[in-house]
Amino acid sequence: MGVHDAPAWLLPAFVRNVVGAGATASPEEIRAAGDRLLERWSSPGREFHNVKHLVDVLVRVDELDEESHEPHLVRLAAWYHGAIFDSADRKAYANKGGEDEAASARVAFDELLALGVPQENAQRVHELVNALVRHSPDSADPDCAVLCDADLAVLATEPQRYKAYLKDVRAEYAHLPTEDYVRARVRILHKLLARKSLFSSPLGAAWEEPARQNVSAELQRLEKELACLDSARAAAQAASDQAAAGPAQP
Repeated sequence: MGVHDAPAWLLPAFVRNVVGAGATASPEEIRAAGDRLLERWSSPGREFHNVKHLVDVLVRVDELDEESHEPHLVRLAAWYHGAIFDSADRKAYANKGGEDEAASARVAFDELLALGVPQENAQRVHELVNALVRHSPDSADPDCAVLCDADLAVLATEPQRYKAYLKDVRAEYAHLPTEDYVRARVRILHKLLARKSLFSSPLGAAWEEPARQNVSAELQRLEKELACLDSARAAAQAASDQAAAGPAQP
């Protein structure tokens, strides 16, 4: 889903959220900023972290809306959380993924200030975006919990959608060798399952069990794949060693 495929409600919703955050810019200026932001979400290489993902996160925020204290700011954080994205090897191998939350947070702060949003609100959006680096919201911060839960909600989708999500994520990192990608993914899944809970908001708690089922099933499959890769490497090494040693002496 690109800019031209975005649902009709998307840009008007952005304008409402920016106005709700206290912007003094004209609707036309705000809409232009939203257009530029959608261009970012539609840039090449975004097979998962694209406009479709943005829409999915915004829809999930709507589902958790009653738990949010400042819903306009939470939605703006959702809009900006993937503004800067790069799936280059150096970031992928660092196990950080392609989203650069720190850079995205700076973009959010600067652009919202330019639209006349009060500094305290721009700063709050900046803080919310940065919170996605760890996905471990303060229990006393419901807005942060809503945003983090909305971003992770893809883990709780039905199995077919989860498979589509995995396909898209792999496509984003198609430049990575299979083994490197699988090992990185396994580390991520172990970290997720080690958490006491994946979701922090009361309503988001309903996603806990399906998310753990999806993640556990994926981990089991990838660990089998790693075992096959390790066996193949061991066999290849044994064959290489035997060839190097030459024929057995009588």
